[in-house]
Amino acid sequence: MTTRSWWGWGTVEDAVTGAERTALTRRIATLLPDADLTIHQPPELTALPIPQPRTRAPRALAGLASYDTADRVLHGHGQAFRDIVRNLLGRIGDVPDLVVRPRTDQDVVDVLDWCAAAGLAVIPFGGGTSVVGGVEPRDCHDYPGSVALDLTALDQVLEIDRTSRAARIQAGILGPALESALRPHDLTLRHFPQSFEFSTLGGWLATRAGGHYATLYTHIDDLLESMRVVTPVGVSESRRLPASGAGPAPDRLFLGSEGTLGVITEAWMRLQDRPRWRAKASVLFDDYRAAVDATRTLAQSGLNPANCRLLDPAEAFLNAGVLAAGGVLVLGFESADHPVDDARRRAVEICAGFGGRTRDEAPTTASDADPSDTWRSSFLRMPYQRDALAAQSMITETFETACTWDRFEQLRAAIETAAANAFRATGVTGVLTCRFTHVYPDGPAPYFGVYAAGRWGSTVEQWDEIKTAVSEAISANSGTITHHHAVGRDHRPWYDRERPGPFATALRATKHALDPAWILNPGVLIDREELSCSSPPPRSSCGPS
Repeated sequence: MTTRSWWGWGTVEDAVTGAERTALTRRIATLLPDADLTIHQPPELTALPIPQPRTRAPRALAGLASYDTADRVLHGHGQAFRDIVRNLLGRIGDVPDLVVRPRTDQDVVDVLDWCAAAGLAVIPFGGGTSVVGGVEPRDCHDYPGSVALDLTALDQVLEIDRTSRAARIQAGILGPALESALRPHDLTLRHFPQSFEFSTLGGWLATRAGGHYATLYTHIDDLLESMRVVTPVGVSESRRLPASGAGPAPDRLFLGSEGTLGVITEAWMRLQDRPRWRAKASVLFDDYRAAVDATRTLAQSGLNPANCRLLDPAEAFLNAGVLAAGGVLVLGFESADHPVDDARRRAVEICAGFGGRTRDEAPTTASDADPSDTWRSSFLRMPYQRDALAAQSMITETFETACTWDRFEQLRAAIETAAANAFRATGVTGVLTCRFTHVYPDGPAPYFGVYAAGRWGSTVEQWDEIKTAVSEAISANSGTITHHHAVGRDHRPWYDRERPGPFATALRATKHALDPAWILNPGVLIDREELSCSSPPPRSSCGPS
């Protein structure tokens, strides 16, 4: 048995301790010699002032409700750096008044009916791995209570269509349980976000999560066949089809809606045969611009690598143990149908045309391990290491975007300048790293990492200033505020600028029609004061009663 950490990532048993922590601290001290790396321990949960619940579930739903303090605290925050540090400092802030765990679709209907009638805020909750404030009851003070609607009891693979290679899956299932259920059928969803172990299918759909594939099936959208969504005014269930041209796609209304328009309870997902053939390569470059050009050429080649992650020199050194002036490109190919050695060979040839050399040709790694293996291990441990460094006054956080290839150089330069200025303004010494997590024929998805020595007790505010600065740079240079982390509450200012005006009008009208009592995840995507009364919704006048 393992125990979920109430304040940080994952399980208590997997936290960074002992030799791993010593080595991590040593690396950071080498990188940032002036950093104060004193270790601070989280407070005892029982010592924190948690307010009493303001509301209670009706008798018919009492068996689904929890008022346990630890349960409420765990459902009151996500897993961003600022969440972790606030917990370490005992700044618990807002927590839901109760946690409700529906077991059936009808339970979800009943909970929404109760909350709409009582005017209670409802925050749909999967694994709680949001890094953008998507599951906090931060904007619920004007409500008589808030409910965390935990979907993890809806955790079954209900039906498998082997002929069509698809499965009907409940939204609350966690990644490992989903893959375990598909493995006996030699099938896989093959969607592995970094949060895979602790996140749910419904969460992936609600946030348009990015997963395993660096090309082709980059988002969960690409793997969706149809979905079932419970809204306050009825159930929306789309038809199973491989494709359709029948008007606007209904599923697109709920993909990425982050629980503001309805509660996703199940979905038919497109599956893959489990891969039998794999091939990988790590290509080192002396020039970063050449490495970017090589990656662009690969993205446009039609080879469609499953893994195509370009690590800049700083990222390559910190997280893959690679010394390369132009960075390293980690490549992977896989297939259930045929060998992929030819695809790997051609990819290496393309890289060679830009000065790239495989690890065997350029043995400049800091260890004997293959960089792709080192990177994968580091990738899986990153959230735990982030927590350890957060407890040592380090600002260790990421942000991501996407842009077209012609704008990448300008965007990256603007972000680097904004970060450097923010480091100076906040009085921190920091390093900015960059990697491509996904690539498309028309552009990359750059993912940036910040490693900065902060002041204990002020690192949340310091990070907020840095985040604002780089977000402004992204917005001003034609990037998106998020490629796969969702909008939540933290990205709202830049999302509001990014979305077209007519679309914002349509979104308000949709919210007005599907959630007339305005109970679903307040503050995400659209604010209550933005509600228009141009056409009265069913079962309500305008906005919350």
